[in-house]
Amino acid sequence: MFSKKLIADYEKRPEKVLQFGEGNFLRAFVDWQVDELNKKADFNGSVVVVQPLEFGLVDKLNEQDGLYTLYLQGMKEGKAVREHTLIDCISRGLNIYSQYDEYLELAENPELRFIFSNTTEAGIAFDENDRLEDRPAKSFPAKLTAFLYRRFKVFKGDKEKGFIIIPCELIDRNGEKLKKIVLQYASVWNLDDSFVQWVEEANTFCCSLVDRIVPGYPRDTIDEITKELGYKDDMVVAGERFHLWVIEGPQWIREEFPAHLAGLNTLFVEDMTPYRTRKVRILNGAHTAMTPVSYLYGIDTVGEAVNHEVTGQFVKELIFDEIIPTLDLSPEELHSFADAVIERFMNPFIEHFLLSISLNSMSKFKTRNLPSLIEYYNCKQDLPRKLVFSLAALISFYKGKRGEEDIHLQDDQDVLDLFKEHWGQYNDTLESVESIVTSILGYEKIWETDLNQIPGLTAAVTNSLFEIETKGMRQAVGEVLGKITVK
Repeated sequence: MFSKKLIADYEKRPEKVLQFGEGNFLRAFVDWQVDELNKKADFNGSVVVVQPLEFGLVDKLNEQDGLYTLYLQGMKEGKAVREHTLIDCISRGLNIYSQYDEYLELAENPELRFIFSNTTEAGIAFDENDRLEDRPAKSFPAKLTAFLYRRFKVFKGDKEKGFIIIPCELIDRNGEKLKKIVLQYASVWNLDDSFVQWVEEANTFCCSLVDRIVPGYPRDTIDEITKELGYKDDMVVAGERFHLWVIEGPQWIREEFPAHLAGLNTLFVEDMTPYRTRKVRILNGAHTAMTPVSYLYGIDTVGEAVNHEVTGQFVKELIFDEIIPTLDLSPEELHSFADAVIERFMNPFIEHFLLSISLNSMSKFKTRNLPSLIEYYNCKQDLPRKLVFSLAALISFYKGKRGEEDIHLQDDQDVLDLFKEHWGQYNDTLESVESIVTSILGYEKIWETDLNQIPGLTAAVTNSLFEIETKGMRQAVGEVLGKITVK
């Protein structure tokens, strides 16, 4: 039976954090950080978790007195490491659908200071049917607005009783969008002008970027984990060791949430744009670029691809020689992040299949890789050879064949139809390859421009694709890397 009473050095702490969401990610990311702050930085705060949907995990979490075990798995100093810790910072969980009064009563707690959320990418949205008197409203921003209004009324607009609000949803400018919708509800609900002023002046909405892979409940190894722990935990969550939280906001927040004192990779910055670009271009860009090359090589997972002598070299040279030179942050920051990305790709505890990454690869290449390709050309007046090769490999991938094996392509139907039409006209000649490449690069519905206008790109992609189709991926990528012997 889980109980904090059984923890020898447990101290009851003030409820400083309201958290919307009880899922795996927040428990392995935000709550773990709060736990670290309590242990290492005298944060002295606990988290009240609100289940934003009617059905969820708070009952199970409450049965365990807010306790659960976190396993962090990954590479450490070149070795595969799995470490676990018992997280005890959650004071209680609330189901807002059955405990709405208790939810609003939280607004009366003067020590409550932070609001975190992860309600999925679709969670930060306006619903015109939501009303203040709903118990609760449907959307997360409406639930938050009602909470803020109670806070405002109880403390009579005291500017010292506002919140630091940091959403973790994976959408760009998440804090700005959440604030905009809160103010939209205030207008639609005809709330006091003084409340709008209080929201604007007393509360700090921060945009944030979160990064940690969290596979969640380890079903495949739970028996082994239970034996190792010596107790049964239905809320075990597994995540990778790496973590990054970039929070755009005033530096004084750093003093209230002193992540630096706990050694956390949580950064408070004036502009998160370079960090978002770094993640999209290096981590996501490498994923997208490696997928067709490695899969057509005969490899199925990210870990295998990066550990392979040939495809691993391709990925590393692509990142360090062609992507990093296009980015604005310092070389030290970029190389450190890239080294961490490579290490994450090698994580033996996470089996990340290339085919799962291949979903909607054309639009992914546009947002993740094309900016690097264009910026590289603009800076050097030359084409990045490996990015060009990965684009050719992507066109080959959309042929839908790996040898005799069919590839289950997943993309918009018009994209699939485009490739089917043009690959149907392929006849093993350079001219037919050039026709395919010209049509694909000129398909402005994907690219929003005609890529054939980039000097030399059509010819470079054509030559690489012809090499892939006539010699096979192994020989073609080996030649790109300057390897004489290709395994």
